[in-house]
Amino acid sequence: MIKTIALIVGAIIVVGGILFVTQSSGPPVDTVTASMQPIQEYVDEQGKTRLPRTFVISMPFDARLGEIKLEEGDHVTQGQVVAKIVQEDVEAEYAESKAVVQQLAASIRETSDKSVEQTTKQQAEFFVDSMVNTVESAKTQMTASRSRFEYATTFLQRVQQLIEKGAKTEDDLDRAQLQKVESETEFQTDALTYQAILSIDAATKLLPSLVSQYIDRKDLSVAVLQQQKAEAEARLRTAELRMKRSTMTSPVEGVVLTKELTSEQQVAAGTTLLEIGQLSQLEVETEILSQDATRIQPGDRAEIYGPSLGKEAGQGIPMKVHRVYPTGFTKVSSLGVEQQRVLIILRFESGQVATALEQHGLGVDYRVQARIYTEEIPQALVIPRSAIFREVSGNWQAYVVSGGKLERRNLQLGLMNDLSVEVTRGLETGEHVIVSPAASLSNGDWVTPVDVRASSTGA
Repeated sequence: MIKTIALIVGAIIVVGGILFVTQSSGPPVDTVTASMQPIQEYVDEQGKTRLPRTFVISMPFDARLGEIKLEEGDHVTQGQVVAKIVQEDVEAEYAESKAVVQQLAASIRETSDKSVEQTTKQQAEFFVDSMVNTVESAKTQMTASRSRFEYATTFLQRVQQLIEKGAKTEDDLDRAQLQKVESETEFQTDALTYQAILSIDAATKLLPSLVSQYIDRKDLSVAVLQQQKAEAEARLRTAELRMKRSTMTSPVEGVVLTKELTSEQQVAAGTTLLEIGQLSQLEVETEILSQDATRIQPGDRAEIYGPSLGKEAGQGIPMKVHRVYPTGFTKVSSLGVEQQRVLIILRFESGQVATALEQHGLGVDYRVQARIYTEEIPQALVIPRSAIFREVSGNWQAYVVSGGKLERRNLQLGLMNDLSVEVTRGLETGEHVIVSPAASLSNGDWVTPVDVRASSTGA
């Protein structure tokens, strides 16, 4: 009997112990202590490096291009010759244009010289003046001849009358008739001479006018030659410009990014030969979803990281937001979903470009991961993001371990990122919350908390 009672008492003790242990402790769960620490809200997206401006060396005109000896990655200085057109071609064109200008200039000088014509005009004017006296002299001579002829005629008549009276002889009559014939012939000769001199005078008066007209025609020829010379000079200036442009230099100090041609060949105007960039101006562009871009402002802190840099998130190369583009664009994601994105430009902080180039070998169009910090709080109550979940109504909640039992609490949250979240209400510093709670847990369960260090709680 006593033995039976002892067995029953022992069983009761064992069962009670089991019940006590079961109710005073539960399965182990990972917990983290809520603590005050910095937290940042950020946007993570892929990006790529770029240059805000590149300098394209292109063919200035149709010509034969010489061999380009530069290669991609070669350093060039400002003003350095990077490409050159075959000089014999442009020099021949320049020499031909210059010769035409010189020839026209000589023709203009020759045509502009009017000294011979001016002398001829002066001589013609003197001749005209002298013809006036000649005409007057011929006229006087004709008048005198007419008077002698009239006298001879009158005298002959007198002699004829006197012969009838016997006062004159036949010999006197013959002499009077001869005198009349001689004076008449002389008068007719002087009249013809006078008419001829009048004709010569009329022609002589035209000489100054003819010379003036010839001078005017020379002036017109000079004007035509001057116009031709102006056109030739324009072609010469074009030839000079082509000669100047035939030697292509780098506008900046930088490196050769791309090279399109190498060997000597005929090349059309506008063909790209080289592209030169300044790696010291390197920046990063990233395409952010438009709903995230509204929280980004120029001057926001940023960083780039990733395998190409050997940097982890939170320890990347510091940058700043330089520009948020005012217009978005549609981009189809890898899953075929249309997204509205906005281009964001990041620039390196002082001295960081050299580090990125020298230590990490960064170049143009390199893929990087970009992180832009939209808001930061130096001290906030922070727990891992994996500790929170939403209930059916949409409220954020977390399991808090209090006295070995679970307490399901509603939380009000502030800043949030991929790893951590700020709690503004519902939790106190030092309280333990479960990380990644299992779906089987419920309010009031007994658990055994295992305090673990949350990964990247301040990231």
